[in-house]
Amino acid sequence: MIIGIGSDLIDITRVAKVIERHGDRFLDRIFTDVERSRAGRRAKNEKMVVATYAKRFAAKEACSKALGTGIFQGVWWRDMGVVNMPGGRPTMQLTGGALARLEKLTPPGFEARIDLSITDDWPLAQAFVVISAVAPQQHASRSISS
Repeated sequence: MIIGIGSDLIDITRVAKVIERHGDRFLDRIFTDVERSRAGRRAKNEKMVVATYAKRFAAKEACSKALGTGIFQGVWWRDMGVVNMPGGRPTMQLTGGALARLEKLTPPGFEARIDLSITDDWPLAQAFVVISAVAPQQHASRSISS
């Protein structure tokens, strides 16, 4: 059963301007260490680095919408992080207020599953998040907490 859907579309050049203006202060406030590491591996191509951050920013916005709060009510930027499953599929790892909100939304006897799709086509980045409540035997791995 679907318990939340969110989407976001962002202009990558806006993210580039914010990074240029605020640098590490912005990156530290918004992105998890895992997300910063992933962007850092693309350091040879500045456009790819910025697009990586923009996709993750859009994913956080989409996830906060799927949680029904936005970046509000105890759900903060670093409470949501894009991580990749062993096969490469992206998902969200939630902590803090985002995880508490997810647990509140998830019906008893079910587990939450977060499906994420992210893409970019310069100058746009886009993310879709679907949060579902599934019976525990319906999937092999949990992707909601650390």
